[in-house]
Order: sequence, then C-alpha cells, then structure tokens
Amino acid sequence: MAMLLKLDGESVRDTRKVASILSPLGVRLEFWPPDRNGGVGALLDRPALSDPEKETVLLRHDAYFEILRTSDGYRSRDLIVLNPQTPGLDGLLSAFLRIHTHDDDEVRYIVDGEGVFGFVLPDRSQVELLVSPGDFVKIPKNTEHWFRLTPGNRIKAVRYFTSTAGWVPVYTGTPLLFAGSSA
Repeated sequence: MAMLLKLDGESVRDTRKVASILSPLGVRLEFWPPDRNGGVGALLDRPALSDPEKETVLLRHDAYFEILRTSDGYRSRDLIVLNPQTPGLDGLLSAFLRIHTHDDDEVRYIVDGEGVFGFVLPDRSQVELLVSPGDFVKIPKNTEHWFRLTPGNRIKAVRYFTSTAGWVPVYTGTPLLFAGSSA
C-alpha cells in the first residue's frame, strides 16, 4: 500500500491521512489487488515481458480498465515494464526526474515493483508517494510532479489513456527539494 514521505523524514502510512494530504491536488489513490492467478503471477515475477505476455497481464486486469472506460472515458491502456536491462532506462527516467506537468491526467496502476511519485503541494512544499503492487494513482493534468524508481529499479504499471497527446512533460522550473531525487 502507498506510503507518503515528507521532507522532514516523516512517513505517513494511514491511507486516509495520505488521501487528505493529496486531496488539494485532486490526486486519486486507491488499492486494487493485482490478479496473480492463471499464470499471471509468474509473468509479474519476471523482469521483462514480451508483447504477448504484456497483453496477458493486461487482459487479466481489464475489469479495472472497463470501469475507467465507463466512468472517465479512457480509451486505451498499455503495460510499461521497466527494469535494469531496459534499453535507455537512464535517459527515459531522467525525463521524469525534473518537476513537470502534463496536458492530460497521468494514470497508473502498479502490478509489480515500486516507484515514487513526487508532488508539489499548494503551499509549495513537496511530498513523495511510494507506490507498490495494487496502488492505483490518478494525477490530474497540470499537477506539478516527478517520478523515479526505487533502488530495485523495477516496476510494471498499467497506463490508462484518453489519448496520447498530453504525455509530453512540461517542465515547470520548480526546484526539487528531495535529496537523491534529482537527475
């Protein structure tokens, strides 16, 4: 389950308190248990997946996609798989280590591994949200944030899209205050 980290080192594990801290941004955080049945667990345990294996994982989790399609108009989804052997991983991640926004919502459902989304709160303070398997996070468009992997350098996340047009990061120039998070 998600855990919020504050600059002073305090960690917040109570989901209601985490939700309360992120609510001024409109960030939606839920827990959806990943489906590890039907051979999917073995796929999730592997560091890399072929396109057909990714589709198998997606199909096992499409009940969530159908809910989002109906409630929020999402039209497509994919599975991003990152691990130390991912070609160009450092370059890919460096684009998201700087504080940025998007012109569309950023929606992720973590099915394996873990990562960290950081946020600039309305009072300009910053927090980081550790996400792990089962965490669903919806970051509204124009929300200042960043993303990094944890030292395990491994994550599998379903990404949901209304379109792909808003996915270019728009860097805000806001300085990142968390040590070890900057590029």
